[in-house]
Amino acid sequence: MDLFQFNPQIMFSFVLTLMRISLIVFMLPFFGGNVLPNVIKGSLCVVMSLAVWPSLSFSGVMMPASPWALVLMFFGEIIMGLLLDIVIRILFAAIQFGGHYIGFSMGFALMSVMDPLTGSSEPITGHFLYQTAMLLFLSMNGHLFLLQGLAESFALVPPGGLLINPALGEHILNFSGMIFVLGLKIASPVMAALFLVDLALALVSRAAPQMNVLFIGFPLKVGVGFLFMTLVFTALARFISDYIAGIGPMYETVLRASGS
Repeated sequence: MDLFQFNPQIMFSFVLTLMRISLIVFMLPFFGGNVLPNVIKGSLCVVMSLAVWPSLSFSGVMMPASPWALVLMFFGEIIMGLLLDIVIRILFAAIQFGGHYIGFSMGFALMSVMDPLTGSSEPITGHFLYQTAMLLFLSMNGHLFLLQGLAESFALVPPGGLLINPALGEHILNFSGMIFVLGLKIASPVMAALFLVDLALALVSRAAPQMNVLFIGFPLKVGVGFLFMTLVFTALARFISDYIAGIGPMYETVLRASGS
């Protein structure tokens, strides 16, 4: 006779749900990273699991009986978190790519700052655009679309059901190809303006060789670069808005390809 009416399937269901939420939340931007302590992130995962468990959960019968199968399931969840993270990182990589070219054109190639999130060194203009894009992304509720993709993964990919196939690799490569296109669109106004400044300085140096073009060229390019970066902010908001609108279909495409 079971006095406490304990059903192990209920515990297994909660563990599987906690595994899906914790692994993905620890890897997604704005939720993971090294900014928040692990205790706070772990508490957030438990609270989110308790909140979504009545409506979004896996059946306890999906819990593997073998420890090796459980390890494979764990690594499959990690790969899924990386896939969902790549879709978002493409946007910010494109913005940093455009900021790198802007800084190179303005003469800031040797000026770099340390990114506290990744620990890598990047140009100051790329870091400035990255921080601006992050604020725009959060103000447009982009983080809610990350949670929506997490919710869709419960229906599209069961625990241990992740498959690495050529279709998934093709989708990731297509998404990665957007980095150069988006970065070029972001940097093109500043690069075009600075190209005209270089052309004007070249004509001045030919017409008046005695003028020190290098002395006036650097501050002029910096001033023109920052002036035309105001146009970049307007375009940046539009690009981020369009990208957020397409996050849902991109997540669904990746999850369907990985779960098929």
